[in-house]
This record gives sequence, structure tokens and C-alpha cells, in this order.
Amino acid sequence: MKKVMKNCCDLNNHPDHSEQLPKLNRITGQVEGIKKMIEERRYCPDILIQLRAARAALHSIEANLLEAHLHACVIEAFNSDDEMEKNKKIQELKDLYKSF
Repeated sequence: MKKVMKNCCDLNNHPDHSEQLPKLNRITGQVEGIKKMIEERRYCPDILIQLRAARAALHSIEANLLEAHLHACVIEAFNSDDEMEKNKKIQELKDLYKSF
């Protein structure tokens, strides 16, 4: 009987990303501040700087999530004997890369 691999990223068994929540809360505050700046008709470069800061913060979270995915889900798939799972992860990474 072939062992069925239970991948860490299948169904409800995902890595814990809760450490990203304070960063997301901070970004939410940044976006609210940007909305207020627009409502107050603040100087365009000041708004753009804040938008860039929020984008950089989101990029940081994105990088952290990708790193966690690589270290948990992808490594687990490649440590298995399931060639189909390995190919699935390769395709998943290619699709992610294309979307960036």
C-alpha cells in the first residue's frame, strides 16, 4: 500500500502566519492614514511616500509568507517519494513567479 503524503499546505494544515498579523494591522493603519491625507488634500509627494511605505510593508509580508511556504510545504513535498506532488509544487512555484 502506497503511503499517502499529507502535505503541510493541504486542506487545513497550513503553516502558522499569525506573526504577520501585527504587521497587517500596522498597514491597515497606514492605509487609513493615506485615506485621511487624500481627504485633507495633502501634498501629493507626501501621499506617494506613504503609499510606497505601505507597499513595502506588504512586500515584506509577502516575502515572509513565501519563505515559510518554501521552508515548510515545498521542502516537505521534495522530501517525499511522491513525484506527482513534487511536480505539483514546481508548477505552483512557476505560477507564483509568473504572477509577480
